[in-house]
Amino acid sequence: MWPDSHQRASGKTGAVQIQRYGFHGLSCESIVRQLGNAVPGKLLIAHLGNGASITAVKDGKSIDTSMGLTPTGGIIMGTRSGDLDPGVLIYLARRKMLNADQLEDLVDRHSGLLGVSGVSADLRDLHKVANSKPDARLAIDMFCYSAAKQLAAMSVALGGVDTIVFTGGIGENDARARALICGHLGAIGVHLDAARNRDARDLISDDVSQCQVRVLPSQEDEQIARQTWTFH
Repeated sequence: MWPDSHQRASGKTGAVQIQRYGFHGLSCESIVRQLGNAVPGKLLIAHLGNGASITAVKDGKSIDTSMGLTPTGGIIMGTRSGDLDPGVLIYLARRKMLNADQLEDLVDRHSGLLGVSGVSADLRDLHKVANSKPDARLAIDMFCYSAAKQLAAMSVALGGVDTIVFTGGIGENDARARALICGHLGAIGVHLDAARNRDARDLISDDVSQCQVRVLPSQEDEQIARQTWTFH
């Protein structure tokens, strides 16, 4: 991880060292493999599904990710909160008397799209009721804004961006979500072609976009098989 994979904290019990781990490594590895010799120097991978993350890949190597020690951090997800002010957890512990197990259950299983919408953790369900249920519309908007903000931030980590790849269940199949996310990214030169985005056959950016936007399948199972074969 970059710039430092270890975060340190000190207190009455002394220094504590925690490693920022990150997730979706197999998915990212499969994307880099699919790109092959054409892998760009500055690549952003948006793995969007029930779990979601943005990974910055420079010259074929991951240098930053939106997730941290656990897969709860970063983007708002199906049932996970994403990034959260630590003071919220302190407030809930002090004022609502929630213990560690209850806090974990709250931020991992009852937050995110489900918590905001009060309807579902599945973006497909939220699209169906977005016009009649404001909280469902809000959950969609928050998810897409959260993803766009992380993509823009990761472009800073890379010093620019050559290609954005959408993958994962939402990334591969939800044209509306991709359009909403990329609609926030005009500042970094991202422009979609509406017809290409609907078809989702690899390239979905238009001809004036300053970076390519592509849709590629997450081949995690195949990547596991490849690694198993390699180490067999």
